[in-house]
Amino acid sequence: MRKLVLFLHASLDGFVEGPNGEMDIGWISYDADLEKHAKEILSTADTVIWGRATYQGMHAYWPSVPSNPSATQHERDHAEWIEKTTKIVFSTTLEKVEWNNSRLVKEDVEEEIKNLKQQQGKDMVILGSPRFAHHLMQLDLIDEYKITVSPVLIGSGLPLFQGLKEKINLKLIENKTFDSGAIGLVYQTVR
Repeated sequence: MRKLVLFLHASLDGFVEGPNGEMDIGWISYDADLEKHAKEILSTADTVIWGRATYQGMHAYWPSVPSNPSATQHERDHAEWIEKTTKIVFSTTLEKVEWNNSRLVKEDVEEEIKNLKQQQGKDMVILGSPRFAHHLMQLDLIDEYKITVSPVLIGSGLPLFQGLKEKINLKLIENKTFDSGAIGLVYQTVR
């Protein structure tokens, strides 16, 4: 059975977006170590799960990277990976998704995720989409939490965890410390 993995960057004080809703990579301790870590995580997945806002932001940016002369090799590699990867977008307001290998799901989130877990393939990764991730947490559908914590306090914004009604037990299965002071944590849901 495939796993549903949440991969997010957070500040030390527990925020995944800044106070104005920005997912500003400027406060994330993103360097070559973190690039390598992200590439390792994404190598285990063949499907990306997004909510509407993250899909729209990613679609507006990543298809243009291969033709951008200032893009780094890491950005080009990620753009190539994401272009080939299956992208499933959950939205009640979008009418269509137009990116290569994309599919729109408008209803029955829980049933759709459970069906996807039963299909053949690698893991599925929620890449960003913190508000949608909150919903999936409430439904207890996330199997692993892969969180990088940056050594910064941003004071306010969107919390990593929000709206949980019941306790979710987790088991730490991996932790890494990066030269930047960031920490990579991997927790498995205990059911």
